Amino acid sequence: MMDFTFWDILRNLLLATRWTILLSIVAFIGGGIVGMAILLARVSARHWLRRFAELYIGLFQGTPLLMQLFLVFFGLPLIGFRIEPWSAAALALTLCASAYLAEIWRGGVEALPKGQWDAAKSLGLHYPNQMRLVILPQAFAITRAPVVGYLVQLVKSTALTSIIGFDELMRTSNAIANATFEPLTVYGLVGLIYFVICRPLTLYARHLQLVGQAR
Repeated sequence: MMDFTFWDILRNLLLATRWTILLSIVAFIGGGIVGMAILLARVSARHWLRRFAELYIGLFQGTPLLMQLFLVFFGLPLIGFRIEPWSAAALALTLCASAYLAEIWRGGVEALPKGQWDAAKSLGLHYPNQMRLVILPQAFAITRAPVVGYLVQLVKSTALTSIIGFDELMRTSNAIANATFEPLTVYGLVGLIYFVICRPLTLYARHLQLVGQAR
């Protein structure tokens, strides 16, 4: 057993938290970019694009994130692509997040009245500008609360990446708990750190939901 003070434990956990936060940000931004492409395919007039988007969303929503992590981390090297735990974690979370964000935004697009499409057409806008200037801004405004709510889930999902060796908060806490034999202190602090990160996001999502209902 190693001699860790409370401050040593807290400091190491806080240092590991930066990787949890960074991974969450990368996965959220990456998921947003890929999710936008999937959304456009999902609402496209082309049947094969809609079908592809449906299969993509169904695949990532219908399978466990842990399995997706394993496929990326252990599967890619089998076909010649070496990948580090950080890259595998970011890629798997990005792909998973894109499927959920695309579906959330699709709900926003389909919630818009048909008159919004007609109004955009009456302005002489082509389809790309209809989406960019009229439809997507309103869809994003409608879905802000569920998007922030999903970000909370994404932050907590980063804990799964410890299983492929990525040194985020959970993996670091396991190592410290094994070294100090103080699991109650270590995991109690981990829970507190996750709470400090996620609670403001949860409250913000609830605020956005209430604002949306009041309109």
